[in-house]
Amino acid sequence: MDQVVRDQEDFLEDEEDEELFFTEIDELQNHGINASDITKLKQAGICTVRCVQMMTKRNLCRIKGFSETKVDKLKEAAAKLSNASFITGLEYSIQRKKIMILSTGSKQLDELLGGGIQTMAITEAFGEFRTGKTQLGHTLCVVAQLPIAMGGGNGKAAYIDTEGTFRHERVKAIAERFGIDPEAALENILVARAYNSEHQMDLITEVAARFADEKGIFRILVRTAL
Repeated sequence: MDQVVRDQEDFLEDEEDEELFFTEIDELQNHGINASDITKLKQAGICTVRCVQMMTKRNLCRIKGFSETKVDKLKEAAAKLSNASFITGLEYSIQRKKIMILSTGSKQLDELLGGGIQTMAITEAFGEFRTGKTQLGHTLCVVAQLPIAMGGGNGKAAYIDTEGTFRHERVKAIAERFGIDPEAALENILVARAYNSEHQMDLITEVAARFADEKGIFRILVRTAL
């Protein structure tokens, strides 16, 4: 466990010297967007400049106090901070280097997946009842905390539970398998129970803000059945 902690501290020190893979929404204030509008964006779950670019003007206009003129100004400011146009293949390859590969805990499954589960991507696991989907989600929440040398991500995880299947006992057993403190492993996992689709979207908005606030420390979001 001491080794895991030391590796994580070293990783966080390196992270300070590296550019984040996203631009924080607060940077828009340096391009003419006032603080109150940025607060409204955060409340709507828009916490990065890329998220502004991904939202349609129509949806942005639905935010209270946002007119078409204000949205146009917002889009213009976002374009100055984050390129959403064409880039070269070399630039794209540099961006891809920021992606981490998390082990599933199974060498055979890792081989089938080309190394494991990629961060900054959506991976869907589906199958019959009792085929290991929930176990995989629990395992990834622990593996995300391991050192990179062990197939981990030196970070934290979040888990949105739509079926009431999250079990702390499973997490503890998996943590012990990988030789880390079970209590520490649980401390590094955010868990929320979603009771309906609307509540689930509210939780996604909330966790997006947490991801942005803690600046790249979260490695994976596990969400059970829609």
